[in-house]
Amino acid sequence: MEMSEGKSLIARRFRGFLPVVIDVETGGFNSQTDGILEIAATLLRMDDAGNLEPDETLSYHIVPFEGANLEPAALEFTGIDPHNPDRQAQKEVTVMGELIKKIRQQVKAHDCTRAVLVGHNAHFDLGFVLAAIERSGIKRNPFHPFSVMDTASLAGLAYGHTVLAKACQLADIDFDNSEAHSAAYDAEKTAELFCQIVNRWQQLGGWRWP
Repeated sequence: MEMSEGKSLIARRFRGFLPVVIDVETGGFNSQTDGILEIAATLLRMDDAGNLEPDETLSYHIVPFEGANLEPAALEFTGIDPHNPDRQAQKEVTVMGELIKKIRQQVKAHDCTRAVLVGHNAHFDLGFVLAAIERSGIKRNPFHPFSVMDTASLAGLAYGHTVLAKACQLADIDFDNSEAHSAAYDAEKTAELFCQIVNRWQQLGGWRWP
């Protein structure tokens, strides 16, 4: 699909899609029954030379939806106490409304047609995001319903490893394991990894502007 010269660089690079890096921390693996505890979105921008780079990160603590399942093993893994008042958590419907509004604004600002979720094992994050959007009654979902850009797959290709921490290490991206499993931290590191792979591919001649 050839994009119009009037389109922004990022729209031309991804055939009208706006990549948005998402990470969720959850109370389990089932997007329909298990609660979201944290969600973060790192927005991306492109400079005049066509280099992709992280921009703003939006991060929220979420009160699990009514009736949400919270697996003890998942809480132990993330280290998140959903009942800690210092989390300053907000209702899911409030968070998703604000987040989706911001992403729609970014899609429009970059002349894109819709957003595409970038994540590490991205279909996991997409499942939870789509379920939360549905629970929140949001009608204008900016995300593609099934297409994603998965940094686990891209890192396996580029660096021979699919674990985020190890892939970042191989890519010479600082990674603090003590900060991992925070949605904001993981989203930002995933964004750095994604941008590096995309930019390196362009430098190697694998992409030419239409």
